Amino acid sequence: MFRLLRSLFGSPAPADKPNPPAVKLNITETSRGKLVEGIIPETLTVSPDSRRVVYVAGRGEKMFVVIDDVQGKEYDDIERPLATAFRDTLVFSPDSKRFAYAAKRGKKWVVVVDGVEGKEYDRAWSLVFSPDSKRVAYGAKREEKSFVVIDGAEGKEYGLAPRIVFSPDSQRCAYVAAVERRWFMVVDGVEGKEYDDIDGDTLVFSPDSKRFAYAAKRRGCQFVVVDDMEGKEYDWAGGLIFSPDSKRLAYAAGDEYKSHVVVDEYKRKAYDAITRGSLVFSPDSKHLAYAAGDRMWDKVVVDADEGMGYEHDGIYAKIPVFSPDSKRVAYRVRHGDKLLVVVDRVEGKEYDSISSDSLVFSPDSKRVAYAGEHGDKEVAVIDGKEGKEYRAVEPPVFSPDSKRVAYVARTGEHRFVVVDGVESKEYDKIAHQIPLVFDSPTKLHTLMFRGVQIFLVEIEIME
Repeated sequence: MFRLLRSLFGSPAPADKPNPPAVKLNITETSRGKLVEGIIPETLTVSPDSRRVVYVAGRGEKMFVVIDDVQGKEYDDIERPLATAFRDTLVFSPDSKRFAYAAKRGKKWVVVVDGVEGKEYDRAWSLVFSPDSKRVAYGAKREEKSFVVIDGAEGKEYGLAPRIVFSPDSQRCAYVAAVERRWFMVVDGVEGKEYDDIDGDTLVFSPDSKRFAYAAKRRGCQFVVVDDMEGKEYDWAGGLIFSPDSKRLAYAAGDEYKSHVVVDEYKRKAYDAITRGSLVFSPDSKHLAYAAGDRMWDKVVVDADEGMGYEHDGIYAKIPVFSPDSKRVAYRVRHGDKLLVVVDRVEGKEYDSISSDSLVFSPDSKRVAYAGEHGDKEVAVIDGKEGKEYRAVEPPVFSPDSKRVAYVARTGEHRFVVVDGVESKEYDKIAHQIPLVFDSPTKLHTLMFRGVQIFLVEIEIME
């Protein structure tokens, strides 16, 4: 056990290395069209591969979608992410090749997939592609009846919760349904046991797609159902997560006094609070980490080992982060009115803010990067060293061979790509964060804007 904890928490910080010679950036721009007049800026959506862009625009009383500079059909309305309580309304498939959205004509709604309209409904919501991008599902309503449409086929009529989930292998589909205020899970078209309530946001398939779990409620008590088997009752339960090997399930649960992490139905040490969303298994499935609080202290727990304590509310949800080799752990904490990153129990420099999604290990697990803020300036922190100050810095990305690190930075009204400290040419500021994608150890790309022109910017790193 001592060796395990030492490997997780006691690894020395990487030794300072001499700066590599400055690289040269060979940049190629390819036009992706122009933003049309009438664009609704908050609808701008980028594909997962950062090569395609779609948005909604208006002309008079009509709306239409523009994707890859091609204008779609006009409708009376198009469901927009920030204009509706319904989720998933402008959706790319995981492989970025397909696109779907919900549009209104008169009093009816249709789901448009790859430019082809489906049937008319009174309402449509929660569009979702399967992980393999071949299937699509959504919720629909006709008169007072709701149902799920999967691959164009309408399912049984129910009252429906908004979330629909495909299994990782894309073969299975699950959602929460209700009949006369009795809730149950529908998995592969088969209705499960009825409960007083089911938290649809907790529904999760195991990585191998063979298992599923969710939190249900009966007579005021909540419990987790795994493969149709009910677990112990608690006042609350949530944050369900399977291990990468699909063999273990962990979640947070408790009552008004104490909280526990439950692993394979075994309760671990009680705390005053468990940070929901903080549970994470290591990539090798052997270790579990989470944020927990006792009285005035918060701490990160890895297996049974508690890390350093910090002031209450100091450890943030969705942290910690394991390295790809499962041997290292990093997380954000608050220290007074400042924030800092802890890597292998070694504290980094304090900042006014640290971007929640910027903390990342390199693929070889040897390097760490994140974005920190000083006043009105931000810096990329790579291996503990600060880069140049900018007005804003987006999350850093390591190359596949871990030798290069790149990020998008902004100064004033311009933004550009920074690779190993070398800046690309300038582009115009936009409100949206568009990911950088490495295509190889020496090539990366993203989308950039100059005026109303959209460009695919491809960068080759030359030494």
